[in-house]
Amino acid sequence: MYYVYFLKSRSSNWVYVGSTSDLQQRFSMHIAGTVKSTKPYKPFDLLYYEAYTTLAQARSREMAIKKNSQQKEMVLKRLKY
Repeated sequence: MYYVYFLKSRSSNWVYVGSTSDLQQRFSMHIAGTVKSTKPYKPFDLLYYEAYTTLAQARSREMAIKKNSQQKEMVLKRLKY
């Protein structure tokens, strides 16, 4: 399985969107501060994730969310964020 996930920084009002094949390991990396793009915003809560059967599907969804803020807002609205 491949995942698209949303992280919410506990220290600011910042939301990160990413994709991975191992959600638990990747989340641990974010928490540990080993991911350069998220390190300044740690710690995090995992807000949401979606599962896909192929890497191409997950990457496509991640890019769609990142390129279209309306899609990101729709997910956050569903979460009542």
